[in-house]
Amino acid sequence: MVDVSKKPETLRKAVASGSIRMKSQTLKMIKENKIVKGDVLTIANIAGIFAAKNVASLIPMAHPLMISHCALSFKFSPTGIIIEATVTIKAATGVEMEALTAVSVAALTIYDMCKAVDRGMVIQDICLIKKTGGRSGTYVSK
Repeated sequence: MVDVSKKPETLRKAVASGSIRMKSQTLKMIKENKIVKGDVLTIANIAGIFAAKNVASLIPMAHPLMISHCALSFKFSPTGIIIEATVTIKAATGVEMEALTAVSVAALTIYDMCKAVDRGMVIQDICLIKKTGGRSGTYVSK
């Protein structure tokens, strides 16, 4: 791990996004809450938050962090669901990995819950959208 003990604590925020593409019938079943395993987006939301809080146990060089806030949003598109995660902390290191992991695990949860009706779903375009705070300042993807 990188030594961050000499870095100042600053307010840091990261926003990540990704999507899961699926059949229109699968999307309809999610919207109508007809997936047998339960409310897909509620469970994906919980999974994403849980993942953000546990990044250090998944990614070997990540610092264990006490995040201040994590929120996920889900938007329906014509071909699937767009997932966005925002994570905030006041610390000496950023929360990019937490936001990216939240999106990834939320997408994997959607896949798991819907795989009985659609094994052809595709998780794609997981990326950092924006990060603020810290020595390097603000980053916004193009």
